[in-house]
Amino acid sequence: MRATQEDFDKVMQVVREQIIRTLTSKPTSLELFKTKVYALNYSEILKLRQTERMHQEETLAAPVLELREKLKPELLELIKQQRLNRLCEGTLFRKISSRRRQDKLWYCRLSPNHKVLHYGDVEDGLESPPIESLQEKIPVADIKTLLIGKDCPHMREKGAGKQNKDVLELAFTITYDMEEYCLNFIAPTRYEFCLWTDGLNVLMGKEMTSERTKSDLDILLSMEIKLRLLDLESIPIPDAPPVIPQPPSNFNFCYDFSHIEQ
Repeated sequence: MRATQEDFDKVMQVVREQIIRTLTSKPTSLELFKTKVYALNYSEILKLRQTERMHQEETLAAPVLELREKLKPELLELIKQQRLNRLCEGTLFRKISSRRRQDKLWYCRLSPNHKVLHYGDVEDGLESPPIESLQEKIPVADIKTLLIGKDCPHMREKGAGKQNKDVLELAFTITYDMEEYCLNFIAPTRYEFCLWTDGLNVLMGKEMTSERTKSDLDILLSMEIKLRLLDLESIPIPDAPPVIPQPPSNFNFCYDFSHIEQ
């Protein structure tokens, strides 16, 4: 019995899936890679496909999508609080001078009442200075705009075109006091950049726009929905709620207890 092209394509698809799924687990050696590939046989792949298909059907069901929308405001509020708490802890930033020297450090943190940004230069090695030691202040009410990347003044200076792309992606600026003054930042990591730009947007009453917000929201939604659906495991979720029956023609079947109370 000769194998058809369709059979050959199915075999190649399984082999490809074996390799991709094994590489996703990041094996640390060639031997471990071979072991995992051999363990991931055709029957195991079929089980994984079925599980993933059931999970996808559950997450795309209309009631689940409706639940996601109801959970979003609560979880977004949780993310906002986390961002503000992180700003209150503060971050150590590096200062780029006109000569592009990166040897000076400064610290910025939000006051516990979320009304003032405190900042100031710090000595190398001082990771978390007390808020009282930061002499410079900016009232949050005076912050006007948030600029990022190439729109920042310190990225538009002479020679800024030669800036490393990684530095450009970490730059942000706040303008304050009728937009006449600005405070320039270079975040230590992309993660800190997302936290600070999100937190500053929250302080200004705007939406959080970083990729970290989307990632955090997706993770929280996934976890919350799984917890809510634990009691419904292996139970199919309908696409629409059941039809509500018509009320009975009368309620004479109800027993009147009022005469007992008398």
